[in-house]
Amino acid sequence: MSSLTGIGRKTALRLVIDLLKKDKEAVKRFGEVFIELSEGIQKCTVCGNISDVEICGICIDERRDHTLICVVEDIRDILAIEATQSYKGMYHVLGGVISPMDGIGPSDLNISSLIERVSNNEIREIILALSATMEGDTTNFYLYRKLKDFEIAISTLSRGVSVGSELQYADELTLSRSILNRQPFTV
Repeated sequence: MSSLTGIGRKTALRLVIDLLKKDKEAVKRFGEVFIELSEGIQKCTVCGNISDVEICGICIDERRDHTLICVVEDIRDILAIEATQSYKGMYHVLGGVISPMDGIGPSDLNISSLIERVSNNEIREIILALSATMEGDTTNFYLYRKLKDFEIAISTLSRGVSVGSELQYADELTLSRSILNRQPFTV
């Protein structure tokens, strides 16, 4: 059971209990589906989102605003923002936040490709949509320092998202309003 602790002990226990109720052949098929899924998933080469092809559906969608990039910690944040149906720009997945206590520095994150995207494309705004935690704020500040010399607007989510909370746990209305009422990033 120790290998399942990443998904939460209660969730893992519920899954095990449900699987024990199934016949062995159904459990085997269930496992095979997860193996196939993990082998077919890759990171989008543009934004870092998950996809079953080289460039994800969001990055390929011409109806979206390609001059607007929302920077998030991980793909769960994309799912949360997409659920609001209020954001129609692009994304950039950092893969975490700067956390010296956890040994995570800027070089451990997907920051250089963000700088490259801003340098090589016509970007008008970057939305820093990181969790309202000390680590999220540290990462926002670091990104602001890296991006401030480009002629683009840099904004953050309005603080409708509670300080100290994870973005993925915000309700859809709060998250939607936070995106729509974003503010310029200030130091």
